[in-house]
Amino acid sequence: MIYKSIILEQNINSINEKITLFFGVNLGLKNDLKVKIIQQNENSEILRYSQDELLKDKLLFINEIRNISLFEKNKIFFVENVNDKLLELIQDVEFILTDRKIFLFADILDKKSKLRNYIEKSKNCACVPCYEDNEINLKKLINTRLKGYSGLSPYNINLILDHTNLDRSKLNNELDKIISCFVNKNIITEKLEILLNAKTNTDFNKLKDEAFLGNKINTNKLLAQTGMDSEKNIFYLNIINQRLEKLLQIYNTDNSKIEEAISSLKPPIFWKDKPSLTIQAKKWDKSKVQKMLNFTFDLEKKIKTNSLIEKNILIKKLLIDICTVANA
Repeated sequence: MIYKSIILEQNINSINEKITLFFGVNLGLKNDLKVKIIQQNENSEILRYSQDELLKDKLLFINEIRNISLFEKNKIFFVENVNDKLLELIQDVEFILTDRKIFLFADILDKKSKLRNYIEKSKNCACVPCYEDNEINLKKLINTRLKGYSGLSPYNINLILDHTNLDRSKLNNELDKIISCFVNKNIITEKLEILLNAKTNTDFNKLKDEAFLGNKINTNKLLAQTGMDSEKNIFYLNIINQRLEKLLQIYNTDNSKIEEAISSLKPPIFWKDKPSLTIQAKKWDKSKVQKMLNFTFDLEKKIKTNSLIEKNILIKKLLIDICTVANA
């Protein structure tokens, strides 16, 4: 049985099978579903294992399943980091489970996976693909978590989304901060921008984009105008490296058209970034990107090992170099 994750987010009790496999790249979604399982089984004992632990002592796990007492809580088993190596054990325990349930959590399992294929076809098992979120899903999550809050304007919703880059785990962390900050349930945009450090991040992203576009006039202008926190130089470097790695991903895809290559990137590019990334990808090539990645790697080592150097100056010099290479 294959379940859609969106159905389980609304009602986790839709799962009736004894064994359920959650797999995919969306760690935040898997964590949310874990929380829902625990909340719906608050009177049960949750036993957590890794696959390696079970494979070292299969009999211990089987005995734990068989050991039923009228005086104990019902048991639910969470098994992390599973793959095809666990298939034989799952086949062994599938038919000795009574009221107890096993929830398996895996990273990406392709269609050739023996474990995935077995669970999809078994009447006693359920399979839940956890794919990347899109803007619509995450906007629903924001509206659900911040239900009853005033000031939740489209601008503020997009501000939160933009800051988290469609990453559900990061979004949940930021929503926790927002809930703790706005205890009166009134979201004020200026305070939200400060909380998310949005203005500083937005300004630096504009500067970074102009440098990658090779726009010398705007790059020089923004270098003079953008305030840079001396404690965040590694953060700025990471933003630059993320763009370089995205460009490298584009050139490594099988798509000959840049627009199609960008649309196929995982995780997906936020809609606001697509126009500038498209133009940048046309100005750069694989050799330029690799050259700059080597340069940023060396720069990161300098920043981390030499406390006396002027780090802000080095980051600004890097942006000038990026602008120059873009036009080379």
